[in-house]
Amino acid sequence: MKLRHKLTLASLLFKLLFVVIFLAATPYLSQLINLVQTDNELIEKREMVIDLISEYGVVPFVGESREGDFGSYNILKEEFISLEQVDLDEYWNFIEVSERLIESQVIEYRVLNYSFLVDGEMYLLEIGKSLSSIADAERNIRLLTLFFLALFVVLSVAFEFSYTSYLLRPLTKITSKLTKTSEPHLYDKSVIKTSTDDFSSLDQTLTSLMGKMNQLLKKEKEITQNISHELLTPVSVLRGKLENLLINENLSGESAQKIEETLMTLHRLKSMVNSLLLIARVESRHYLKQERFTVSEVLKEVIEELEPMANDKEIEIIHRFADDFHFDVANHSLMFSMFFNVVNNAIRHSENTTCIEIKSEKRDKLFMVHIIDDGSGISPEIQKSLFERFRKKQSATTGGSGIGLAITKSIADFHEIDLVVSSEQGKGTRFTFTWPVKV
Repeated sequence: MKLRHKLTLASLLFKLLFVVIFLAATPYLSQLINLVQTDNELIEKREMVIDLISEYGVVPFVGESREGDFGSYNILKEEFISLEQVDLDEYWNFIEVSERLIESQVIEYRVLNYSFLVDGEMYLLEIGKSLSSIADAERNIRLLTLFFLALFVVLSVAFEFSYTSYLLRPLTKITSKLTKTSEPHLYDKSVIKTSTDDFSSLDQTLTSLMGKMNQLLKKEKEITQNISHELLTPVSVLRGKLENLLINENLSGESAQKIEETLMTLHRLKSMVNSLLLIARVESRHYLKQERFTVSEVLKEVIEELEPMANDKEIEIIHRFADDFHFDVANHSLMFSMFFNVVNNAIRHSENTTCIEIKSEKRDKLFMVHIIDDGSGISPEIQKSLFERFRKKQSATTGGSGIGLAITKSIADFHEIDLVVSSEQGKGTRFTFTWPVKV
């Protein structure tokens, strides 16, 4: 999961937790707030009535008789006001819930009771609001609160996701630069524009690190080339001297055999040095990619070259070139070596009277070459380090320097070809070369 998604998810989970807690407390809070609001409204209406009585007196409301009273209900019976003369021993000023019988209908009200003296007479003022209207108002408050709460969560999550994406855009660009970099010297050194110091520092650090890695790899390649060149000269001199010794007629058979064994060792050493030199040159981009040829041409040359070796083991090489690909910028000799090493390995590690299949195909926008054998297969442990140099000790029967597949991988990378190996012990191995078909 991407970082911006994790940050947005964490924020969303926190908001959802807050919403759950808020929803759990909403009934109590809304009821409390509504009751306080209702009581304040009742008190405000009481003050309005008292002001009117102070200005006009109590007679316009209750009349001149002692038993006079005043009562008024709205059309929906949601509110009422009552003023009557009473005999009380104490002053009343409280709010309660009580029932009222109105037109044969019992309705519960929240009632403010307030008593006061006018001209020595005690009057009781009652102002009430029905509990049903209070409940309706409470329900409306809840719905409105839930609506704005949901709107807040949606808008805040959308804003946070957008803002997080904006903040992490430099990190995305840095990741993209790293993904597109196959080698340190190809790293895009352009500065990422950002106002975040952390990302700016990360970009500078990676650029510096890539530069250091490039210098180290250059030195390693130079050392490999220099050592290879230096080794070739004494190897050639030793080989020449040993070959001259073999010409000596007085040389015993035992000595001649030892010299021949030494020559074989020198030959393997020279092959290994040449292979190391080839890898160093390929990785250093010393080879040009200016030749035009087809895949089928190279594969046919490889088959022709290795067919005698395959015939010795009665191995049949089957080729099916359903599609062909024309290289416009590639190195013919390197491509030959790349396929040659794989087919050569397949022959050396296959049993007699088996077969090796070489086929090409175009799939979607990709061109693929498959080299499949019925050999002993490769264990998962070896597959992990298959393309590393000197991955394992070569046996006397199979021969080889142990860097043939390392050369193949270097050449594939040089031509931007993806190389994948799938193998199962006892069931053979499949090498698949894949590259895009440019339209």
